Amino acid sequence: MALATAFAVVAACGSDADNSAAPAAAGSHSAHAGGSSAPPQPLRAGERFVDLKMAEAYTPAPPEGGGTDEYRCQVIDPGLTKAAFLTGTQVMPENVAIAHHAIVYAVPPGGAAAVREQDAKTPGLGWQCFGGTGVDGAEVEEGEAAWVDTWAPGAMETLFTQDAGFKLEPGSLIVLQVHYNLLATDGKPAGSDRSAVRLRLTDGTPQTREFVTWPLDAPTDLPCAADESGPLCDRAASIADVTKRFGPEVGGTADEQLEECGQRAPKPGDTQTCDHKVPAPMTLFAGFGHMHLLGRAIKVELNPGTPNAKVVLDVPQFDFDNQRLVKLPSPVEIAPGDTLRVTCTHDVELRKRLPQLSKLPPRYVVWGDGTSDEMCTGIMTVSPRKS
Repeated sequence: MALATAFAVVAACGSDADNSAAPAAAGSHSAHAGGSSAPPQPLRAGERFVDLKMAEAYTPAPPEGGGTDEYRCQVIDPGLTKAAFLTGTQVMPENVAIAHHAIVYAVPPGGAAAVREQDAKTPGLGWQCFGGTGVDGAEVEEGEAAWVDTWAPGAMETLFTQDAGFKLEPGSLIVLQVHYNLLATDGKPAGSDRSAVRLRLTDGTPQTREFVTWPLDAPTDLPCAADESGPLCDRAASIADVTKRFGPEVGGTADEQLEECGQRAPKPGDTQTCDHKVPAPMTLFAGFGHMHLLGRAIKVELNPGTPNAKVVLDVPQFDFDNQRLVKLPSPVEIAPGDTLRVTCTHDVELRKRLPQLSKLPPRYVVWGDGTSDEMCTGIMTVSPRKS
């Protein structure tokens, strides 16, 4: 799908913007019955809304091989002619019966060409994606894009009281990932969706703080359950399978993470950790926990085991379909010499219960981009500072 036709600007205005969401289709989602977008929060001084809507309706379909979920990424070009700060987003789905949740990513100009190429070479509107943008050169885990916010039915914008936002230069793009769930229709098509997204922008001032996202990864080394067996229950075979599906860069991540985390050998088990040294002075504002379908819990701690230890992200009951940005009660200043430890817990028994995974062969789960693979990432929203 050509980028120019993926989304159309339907409003670009100040406080007199049309604040109505797109009409909802009849029906209810099995997990989010009656859900929709929350009422918009009012504009603040210097802000404006820019509303963009899919230029065409998209009809999701179950993936090949069965299942009831499709993850589709769409391109949004905000058409910026000068730099602006993105201070809030609100997804407005048309078909709430199937729109399960959404994630908004900001891609700087350096990654725009890769996104445009992915969009152009994929038939239909947008492209399939899972766990990220799915575009080499525009991935959050590589620091090539920012994970801005998420949406689930009823969720409100995440607004910060501080003068801060994600800086969008001219040529920046937004990627909107929508999770379409067809469970209520037994995996059959359930009509089309023509969603919209509202961007809250401001020109900013010399004092406006710039947000960036800092992904803190830990390895995933989740062995097969005691009552499972098969060729992919071998770690090396599983890594080879990931490499076959996604290439050597993704396939090599499992062993690279061990080295980066100072671990000489994998430690198979449900829970994994990794310590990250803070490279420069920065202010910590918020964080996401990101795993896939076997994720149970994720936590990020500042300077663990010291008198000044502090938990800066705690998601004790992880839900892939409700990956919310968690604001800190107040910003936390961090500096070189500090340590951030990310800890993730996965549950291999979930594989037998989830429709997306129950029919797949058992495997030793390592880092990968697929539904049957896993990740462990604390995606922290930070702002660099001079000292």
